[in-house]
Amino acid sequence: MTRERRSLSRRRVLLGMAAVGGFLAVDIGAVLYAGGWVATGGRLTPQGIIDAFRWVNGPQLGFRKNHGKGVAVAGYFDSNGAGQEISTAAVFRQGRTAVEGRFSLASGNAHQADTDAVVRGLGLAFGFPGGEQWRTAMVNLPVFPDNSPQGFRDRLIASKAVPATGKPDPQATARFLAEHPETARAMKIIKAAPTTKGFADSTFRGLNAFYFVNAAGARTPVRWSFAPLRTVSAPTSASSDPNWLFDDLIRQFHGGPLRWRLLLTVGAENDPVNDATTPWPAERRVIDAGTLTLTGIFTEAAGNARDVNFDPLVLPSGIQPSEDPLLSPRSAVYAASYRLRATEPTSAPAVDVDEVRL
Repeated sequence: MTRERRSLSRRRVLLGMAAVGGFLAVDIGAVLYAGGWVATGGRLTPQGIIDAFRWVNGPQLGFRKNHGKGVAVAGYFDSNGAGQEISTAAVFRQGRTAVEGRFSLASGNAHQADTDAVVRGLGLAFGFPGGEQWRTAMVNLPVFPDNSPQGFRDRLIASKAVPATGKPDPQATARFLAEHPETARAMKIIKAAPTTKGFADSTFRGLNAFYFVNAAGARTPVRWSFAPLRTVSAPTSASSDPNWLFDDLIRQFHGGPLRWRLLLTVGAENDPVNDATTPWPAERRVIDAGTLTLTGIFTEAAGNARDVNFDPLVLPSGIQPSEDPLLSPRSAVYAASYRLRATEPTSAPAVDVDEVRL
């Protein structure tokens, strides 16, 4: 489907940390600076990651520096109370919690064409009485390709397309994989996982481990995922529509709410909590904690999840970060990306929900 390009427009510069739909875009970069990861002196910094995204994808003014293409969604989570066994977090108390979120595609190219192979993302922000929040940014992969910020940056640099072919340099890719055997192992797991038809039948996983703390003070390592309640289908033939994944999602919302189950995988004593490239054994206990229902989908704009920073360290009481070395860097880079795009002019987003008809 051919779509008329909307004319370039400028959005007003966001002043400070604007409230968006009840969720503040929390900036904890200063805290992480004190923690040391953002320090200089030869160490990788958030700006180094941002610069790598800019080098690979161009400036992408006004958009997220990764997962730039997306749509906003909203709905609620119904807890069945089962999660209270391992966590005192308000989200696991029996009842309903409001949710804002965003579906996206990996890459900083905010106008990339949709493909089966591109990584799909789902960010969610849960709000509770008293101001506490829980935010999570997930992808449809069984494991994450990297277990360190340096590995992530190196993979990003190796992924830059060569003008002659439009694809990454095979020699750069081979060098990267030789230097990062953990990514080579993770990619085998990722390639073996089946791809689904679209966003609505994808399972989205947090991948990083966290500790859940219950009323008795016991800490339990956990990884979470959202598993679709609709039938999972294999991809169909490719479409010439550059937004076909999002168009399909919008049409599915026209047919009614979309739902996922929140599954909490309980880690054992020797399961790694500091390596997102390594899966936990399939036989680990899983707690079904409730149902996520998404009822609305919106073109990204002020007033919805466009400006929510899905910082993985915005956690409620009852959930704590693990020793995973990716968590603090992710938080710092998300904050840097938020601050940068909040001061930039932008063009219209690639996906306009109102242009899609049944």
